[in-house]
Amino acid sequence: MDNTTLIILILAVIAIAAGGFWYYQRRRTEQLKGRFGPEYQRTLNEFGDRRKAEYELERRVKRSNRFKIHDLSSEQSNRFAEKWRAEQARFVDEPRQAVIEAHRLVNEVMKARGYPVSEEFERNAEDLSADHPVVVQHYRMACDIVARQERGNVNTEDLRKAMVHYRALVEELLGVRVSQSEEVRR
Repeated sequence: MDNTTLIILILAVIAIAAGGFWYYQRRRTEQLKGRFGPEYQRTLNEFGDRRKAEYELERRVKRSNRFKIHDLSSEQSNRFAEKWRAEQARFVDEPRQAVIEAHRLVNEVMKARGYPVSEEFERNAEDLSADHPVVVQHYRMACDIVARQERGNVNTEDLRKAMVHYRALVEELLGVRVSQSEEVRR
């Protein structure tokens, strides 16, 4: 084999390896975008670098795979749905307390499902994002309002929005509609 043939062969192997790597990276990106939806873009914006953002999202998936996430029994779902309805009704007379209790209820449902809920909000949001990437934005927005409430920086409309965000999350975690007027299994 002469040098020219060897060089061409080496270049061909390098080109195939580069093409394979490019294909792998593209496929990985598409899978992560498909799994995380809007959370993919939020994480990309946060990290400012595609590789770092994708590494973070893959870390979340690996972490969540270690959890024993499970559906709730129908009794548990019904009990949590009733608690939600009570907090929703309380909102009329005690909006601030209702939002605080809604926050506690969401964390209680997450724990019951198997999520390792901690006092660290961002960790909870990351853990939730691996399985519920669309509604995790509701969790982020509601928790932001609760944090502002603790500083005394919210009005009744903000509190109403927090309840709407928490309701979306509760419905996703329970798999049932929890509005006052109807309860329909999804």
